[in-house]
Amino acid sequence: MDQTDPRRLIPRTDDLLALPGVRAARKRLSDRVIRDLIRHTQEQARRSELAPAQVEPALLAAVAARSATTLRPVLNATGVVVHTNLGRAPLSAAAVDALVAASGYVDVELDLATGSRSRRGAGARAALLAACPAAEDALVVNNGAAALVLATTALAAGREVVVSRGELVEIGAGFRLPDLIESTGARLHEVGTTNRTHLSDYADALSPATGCVLKVHPSNFRVEGFTSEVPLGELSPLAAAHGVALVADLGSGLLAPDPHLPGEPDVATALASGADVVIASGDKLLGGPQAGLLLGRAEVISRLARHPLARAVRADKLALAALEATVAGEAPPVVQALHADPDRLRSRTERLAAALQVPVTAHDGRVGGGGAPGVPLPGWALRLPQAAAAPLRTGDPAVLPRVHDGFCLLDLRCVPEADDDRILDAVRRALATLEAAAEVGAG
Repeated sequence: MDQTDPRRLIPRTDDLLALPGVRAARKRLSDRVIRDLIRHTQEQARRSELAPAQVEPALLAAVAARSATTLRPVLNATGVVVHTNLGRAPLSAAAVDALVAASGYVDVELDLATGSRSRRGAGARAALLAACPAAEDALVVNNGAAALVLATTALAAGREVVVSRGELVEIGAGFRLPDLIESTGARLHEVGTTNRTHLSDYADALSPATGCVLKVHPSNFRVEGFTSEVPLGELSPLAAAHGVALVADLGSGLLAPDPHLPGEPDVATALASGADVVIASGDKLLGGPQAGLLLGRAEVISRLARHPLARAVRADKLALAALEATVAGEAPPVVQALHADPDRLRSRTERLAAALQVPVTAHDGRVGGGGAPGVPLPGWALRLPQAAAAPLRTGDPAVLPRVHDGFCLLDLRCVPEADDDRILDAVRRALATLEAAAEVGAG
């Protein structure tokens, strides 16, 4: 190779590893990641995308920007509180502190006073029972679907699950309750029709082959018009007379009624209506980590906890710690966003609008996560050109707006007030990007 070939000037790997900025980064990044970044930067120089003299600064910039996770924090300006694509519920400060505390060794399954093994997640269980006194016992698993699978497996494997046709819902990402239930070895016994199911339909279906009766809240849609369903209070004595458990899958995660969401079912009311087991999600309206909650009669919960599948779907120490702190600590961000003061939202929005010289428009947020479908959360939004959405999403910080009717809308309902100025700076950069692009196009 010719001695003047500029590729000979590309810094060697050992020289790049010795750079102070790279040595410092090795405290937070693995050796593999560091070497991959070095190889990538050297390859850019070999392809003449970088001059040899640019390799070191380019590598240092790449190392500084690289974190140990590819997940990026996002400011949720959509107005959707429980946003599934953004990880559903943001955790409270108390839950975050609990996660950090639980990241090391903790007494998740140990009685420190006696040194003997204890019930797993006793703190989360106690917090749930204190928050929902109608429950005799509680069990936490890794998500809501797992809770349903555990309940139907333990109560009805090889037997029938009696359920209304109108409640065999798809829960998202193509997963359907019939498929989940049938994967447990239970057989579905559908009763009624899509829009109308009566108590007599359940009564005709119950037999010695019945393992349990399942009542599912259709949380991600609404059926209106010529409809009927059987409430838990009427199903309970029927199930009890046949000696089978009544399982209510609420999905949403409310432990008690919320006056802001009058149509959304809650665990306390379902138990008071006679459900033997109630299933709910920890990362929806409860506002905590991903978890499946099973609350109900002690005998039934104990039966579920003893089933071998309970081991496979159990919650880890981080989820248990965050769940306990969510229930026992201050109101989590989900609750704060649902109950946000409309006047305060308008004041915050108008302040940013004045600084940016953009209009404010009325905007209804949503609960999200399948909760309270069709229930509006009145608020306000900044109205920007639709083209601003892309630079906002890819900027730093990443801001997710709502694109609607040809505009880019930013709703501050789910944005902590302390981050308002970050939103302001992000919008300014996005608008500047649009202006620069327009100037280039005009030139």
